[in-house]
Amino acid sequence: MSLLRVLGRPLLASMFVAGGLQSVRRPQDVAPAAEPVVKPITERVPALPDRTEQVVRLSGGVQVAAGLMLATGRMPRLAALALAGTLVPTTLAGHRFWEADDPAERTQQRIHFLKNLSMLGGLLIAADDTGAAPSLLWRGRHATKDLRRDTRLLTRSVRATAGPAAAAARVRAKLPV
Repeated sequence: MSLLRVLGRPLLASMFVAGGLQSVRRPQDVAPAAEPVVKPITERVPALPDRTEQVVRLSGGVQVAAGLMLATGRMPRLAALALAGTLVPTTLAGHRFWEADDPAERTQQRIHFLKNLSMLGGLLIAADDTGAAPSLLWRGRHATKDLRRDTRLLTRSVRATAGPAAAAARVRAKLPV
């Protein structure tokens, strides 16, 4: 694994571990801001808890677990996708700059919104990063290609030996036993 991955993944994950721990410990701090985003999601996804604080705590738990997985390099692609999935509603709930009346507050919320978009971009790149190993799709395509090539070689080999073998069999059949 490259040095950039060894250093970059924990740095990217640190924000999620810290923020997730805060959401798990004190969900009541962010529940009022999360309510406008959580309510429509819980109406569409019956598996989620009804209370906003529970959803915030669940999201925080996912952020902690996925952040630690990303930081330690355990299933980093899946961890990055999980973090990206929690970042979208978190950003929409926490940084609604378009609703801020105060220009200074609007500017701060816009900065945080754009920062989260940047982190989302980094997570999407991390989710696509195969760690210099070929992806499963690439491996599957090349395995199929290799199998087709081997099949063609086997077919040619069988055809090349079938003619002489048949001729030898005909000669043997004509010989007295």
